[in-house]
Amino acid sequence: MKTPIALAIGLLASAAVLAAPSPLDRVYTADQNSNTVSVFNPATNTLLGQIKLGNVRPDVLSPLYRGETNVHGMGFSPDHKTLLVISNASNSVTFIDTATNQVKGKTYVGRSPHEGFFSADGKEVWVVVRGEDYISVIDPLTFRETRRIQTAIGPGMVQFMPDGKLAFAVSSFTPEVDVIDVASHTIVKRISVVSPFSPFLQFTPDYSEIWMTHKDVGKVTRISTRTLEVTGVIDTGLITNHLAFATVGGEVRAYVTIGGENLVKVYSTGAQAHLLASIPTGALPHGAWTSDDNSRVYIGLENGDGVQAIDTATNRVVATIGGGQAPQALVYLSHVAGSGDDRPNLVPRVNQDSHNIQLHPLAGNSTGFIVVRNLGVIDAIEAFLFRLKPDTQYDIYVSSQAAPIGSFRTNAMGMANGTMIGPVRASAAGDAAPRGETVTVRQAGGDAVLVSGS
Repeated sequence: MKTPIALAIGLLASAAVLAAPSPLDRVYTADQNSNTVSVFNPATNTLLGQIKLGNVRPDVLSPLYRGETNVHGMGFSPDHKTLLVISNASNSVTFIDTATNQVKGKTYVGRSPHEGFFSADGKEVWVVVRGEDYISVIDPLTFRETRRIQTAIGPGMVQFMPDGKLAFAVSSFTPEVDVIDVASHTIVKRISVVSPFSPFLQFTPDYSEIWMTHKDVGKVTRISTRTLEVTGVIDTGLITNHLAFATVGGEVRAYVTIGGENLVKVYSTGAQAHLLASIPTGALPHGAWTSDDNSRVYIGLENGDGVQAIDTATNRVVATIGGGQAPQALVYLSHVAGSGDDRPNLVPRVNQDSHNIQLHPLAGNSTGFIVVRNLGVIDAIEAFLFRLKPDTQYDIYVSSQAAPIGSFRTNAMGMANGTMIGPVRASAAGDAAPRGETVTVRQAGGDAVLVSGS
């Protein structure tokens, strides 16, 4: 006869077995550098393959190139039958059939779209055109733009309330949130927020709040969907990207990707948000979405070129899976496949793993990191620099090379980001090199401020 304690342990073990994604579910990432959509089976934590929408950078500059460039944003239909993919350099919205992984339509919009989503009734697709000042409304049956909704400059993302009455659009250039009446396609309120750069918003599971990220200042703003007022601001950390919610033990928790710290930070969602855990991740966590059963949060690793699964019961990474280059948006869709190993129209992974180099300050609190991706005989080198002097030129050197491999000018906040092409990986093979200082960042005409190694 089992004791009550043994019975309870058995029930918990059974619940743990049941709390797992279905083999018919899929995780998708929008891979900005390889211009692919990576498709994962969350039940086995495996990459099934990729949907090839374009060529791997830098093979995208030919005047005859017709593929997509900078595959970046994602959304989906209420029935999970259609995946939206936004490519912000080719200004396109691609409609993909999730059962077949085939492109069924494409719409070209204005300059630099960022994200898109279906309306609650599935009859419209709204795509934020971040390089301009409007939302493009598209008919998902004809793939044609039917109207435009004027917004603040640089709309960053839009999502809909489930009753279909209101939509919320954050901005990446204006410190406000636009509240839009869906039926009339008009803005009914503008809510001021703490900074102009928000790339992402998500509703709490009960739709009582939206939480929006501020990538430029490392914060999250909470807004009541009832009063349409800001209810709180949380200091989260350097490069606050996306967030997801999961209900764990009856409590709703927020999982926020902090790209500059390689962490996912977990917060309570009561009247006062409290930091509950900081989960170490791979390089530069970006996209995030929760499995339908709330047992996992999946995150994309922008500089790690893959996906990690977080067990929400233990707040630990339980799987790391290689994927496309520089994944940005990530979504989780349930019951879209015919079988667990179903992989129609997918191609094998087109890219190799990335190599990451952490930069350390010689003085002060500046920081940065470099990601190197092999392109054959040469490499693509992307640099991320933070907390340097504003509006100042910095040069990057590798090993004993006399000339810099690249130069960057910081913005008003002392940040810079850019990509260089050259033969770098062999000479910057990692922080374990004998001298430890294989990569150096110098102020132009001045001293070194950041180095790799210890």
